[in-house]
Amino acid sequence: MKELLKDKKLTLNYVPDHGAWTYNIIIPDSKDIKGKWGYIKVSGTIDGYEFKNMNLAPRKGLDMYMSVNAGIRKAINKKGGDSVIVNMYKDSDNKLTDEDDILACFRDADILTEFRALNEEEGTIIIKDILSQADENSQEKKILLEIKKLSSKTGR
Repeated sequence: MKELLKDKKLTLNYVPDHGAWTYNIIIPDSKDIKGKWGYIKVSGTIDGYEFKNMNLAPRKGLDMYMSVNAGIRKAINKKGGDSVIVNMYKDSDNKLTDEDDILACFRDADILTEFRALNEEEGTIIIKDILSQADENSQEKKILLEIKKLSSKTGR
């Protein structure tokens, strides 16, 4: 389990007419965590109230956020605009298992076009190398390395 936040003071945001995301917290320094909706599970505490197996929502180029449901808000007696103290960790290793997940990461990083411009053999080697990594952390490092390489080809 990877610690994301330790005794971090955050603001409980209120965004009217935003469905399940009407109340949320933004997770600082989380924009580089790879994964799609439903695959990034976290647990921890908000003002001492324990939450388990909650989803983080990725946002292209921005830090992720987590909805704070009515049950949690009632337990901590907080409303939009209030400060909360958050401890959070990733629940499990969400190792990528197929090419589509990697391509989604490249798309999110805005380098999918550059990846697809590679010859087929080179692309296959990159995908196999990423998928062969032992854990999510190693996969993230490989993906970030490939993003950096592909970005440098375009001068970004």
